[in-house]
Amino acid sequence: MKREEKKQIIESLAEKLKSSEVFYLTDTSELNVETVNKLRRLCYKKNISMHVVKNTLLKKAMDKVEKDIGPLYDVLKGPTSLMFSDTGNVPARLIKEFRKNSSKPLLKGAFVEEVCYLGEENLDVLSNIKSKNELIGDIISLLQSPAKNVVSALQSGGGKLSGILKTLSEKQE
Repeated sequence: MKREEKKQIIESLAEKLKSSEVFYLTDTSELNVETVNKLRRLCYKKNISMHVVKNTLLKKAMDKVEKDIGPLYDVLKGPTSLMFSDTGNVPARLIKEFRKNSSKPLLKGAFVEEVCYLGEENLDVLSNIKSKNELIGDIISLLQSPAKNVVSALQSGGGKLSGILKTLSEKQE
């Protein structure tokens, strides 16, 4: 690979790393072509961009990024695949789902919303992270719950009150 090609790859990776709030570093070595293609198709369906990169080029691209991704340097050993996503938990869920039929990909590390996660043991933590839209939905449902209770109490109370008034008016006659 020529120096200019390497420079272009580094610049491209640096731009992706700068613009992405979520990326995963995985190990897909020892997977045959058919299995890798299945993984790529699954990534495409889940709106995840997957790239196999050389560690030296990735390190140089990471040097150009102004994010605190220093801890991820330690996991750049052996073959590395990058997964970019818009949602923090989708790649982790994809990895867990894919590993039901395969031993890989293994999680080396991840950068999700300004936090670095290192190692395979964080896969469950990452898959349980709620996305921004899920959190907004939870907040809305929590805010709606008291309002619904008040409305239902007023509606039920109004029915009881009118029933009591009707009974009292009939007794007085």
